[in-house]
Amino acid sequence: MSNPFTLSFGKKPYEYISRIQQTDEILHDFNTEHPVSQVYMLTGVRGSGKTVLMSAIANHLSEKNDWIVVELNPTRDLLKGLASKLYEKEKLKAVFINAKLDFSILGIGVHIEGASPVTDIETAIEQMLKIIQHMHKRVLITIDEVENSQTVREFVSAFQIYMRENYPVFLLMTGLYDKINALQNSNNVTFLYRAPKIEMGPLDTGAVVNSYRQIFDINTERAKNLASLTMGYPFAYQVLGFLCYKNKCALNPEPILSEYDQRLSEYVYTKIWSEMSGNDKRIAVAMTESQEVSEIMKRSGMKKSEFSPYRARLIKRGLVYSPERGKLRFLLPRFSEFVEVNY
Repeated sequence: MSNPFTLSFGKKPYEYISRIQQTDEILHDFNTEHPVSQVYMLTGVRGSGKTVLMSAIANHLSEKNDWIVVELNPTRDLLKGLASKLYEKEKLKAVFINAKLDFSILGIGVHIEGASPVTDIETAIEQMLKIIQHMHKRVLITIDEVENSQTVREFVSAFQIYMRENYPVFLLMTGLYDKINALQNSNNVTFLYRAPKIEMGPLDTGAVVNSYRQIFDINTERAKNLASLTMGYPFAYQVLGFLCYKNKCALNPEPILSEYDQRLSEYVYTKIWSEMSGNDKRIAVAMTESQEVSEIMKRSGMKKSEFSPYRARLIKRGLVYSPERGKLRFLLPRFSEFVEVNY
């Protein structure tokens, strides 16, 4: 049997621990007659499984006859991308042509004799959505790793209009906390503040333990030992599983810990560190010496008024957590060792 774990980002791995609660919440809302929200945002640290969860939901709905799923690239013209992908859907193209929708001037589809060419991309999408609505179908649009860019803001503003017109459109986006927060604070897209934001926390400990126990055929205590090394971080679960399977060392992972640290550093932690502010880094360095907030402030040379907003942001970004009052710990496995060795 080939290694069931993967080091690739985004693609759903063969050995996958599903996030049942979050998946069910989104699917139930999107499928209900009167959805609470037509927009969900998945946010979390790199490697937390945002893209995998989004893909799992998209794949599930794409198998339903009443759903049309479109994945968009956030670095390109999103409105034109949506129009093009809707037009080229096998179950829709013939219907659009029969309805004499001529989008040829926009570079979409073919010229239709006797039809008035549509010259505005938002109007083109609206005409397609009207037909889709009459077909009693719904459209899920997915965008991975959004940023506060002009093309994303234009798209979200148009989406808001389509939503107000009661078209059956749904949006699922992923992004880092800082990127999502910046987008929410932009003019004309503040409606995103009311959209549910699901923060991708650690995986269920019991699910990680059971997975390792079954795959490696080891007892519960040894599986717990492996699970503790991941702290529920999805990418760490994959990396540790990959290395243990490759080196046949699930009974004693000690020999592969240095490679485990190296993989986490090269694939994720170095990038995370580069995105942290100077004060974020001061706090992280201080945390390698103590978990007491008072001691962390002392070692980082920060007063409470200065420390508090950075502490809150580090928690929101999924890098640290407070297990109890006056304590602060890293949420990522062996991140303290990474900081100690490299900085």
